[in-house]
Amino acid sequence: MMFCAKCGSILVPTRDKNGILMKCTCGYSSRARKNVMIKEEVSLDRDDIIEVVDKKVDTLPKTKEECPKCGNNVAFFWTLQTRASDEAETRFFECTKCKHRWRSY
Repeated sequence: MMFCAKCGSILVPTRDKNGILMKCTCGYSSRARKNVMIKEEVSLDRDDIIEVVDKKVDTLPKTKEECPKCGNNVAFFWTLQTRASDEAETRFFECTKCKHRWRSY
């Protein structure tokens, strides 16, 4: 570790056009360029481990609509304005069983 000659704080490595330079927050920078290696070791407690689950979270509302592909009677739905603003919105559906998508004008 290197310390600032002005204020005594820890010098932080920063990259400039000539390589890595050791700088302080007070503005001081060391003239001696050294090979600097930064290591950080993180240890997690068992309670801190985050489990990543690749699962789609279904947040869309459901409605009773028959799927043209599998015949299932429940589908997610959402609406979008796909045409002029004076015309009705387009309703999109996705089957909860087979994930088939279709639209209704």
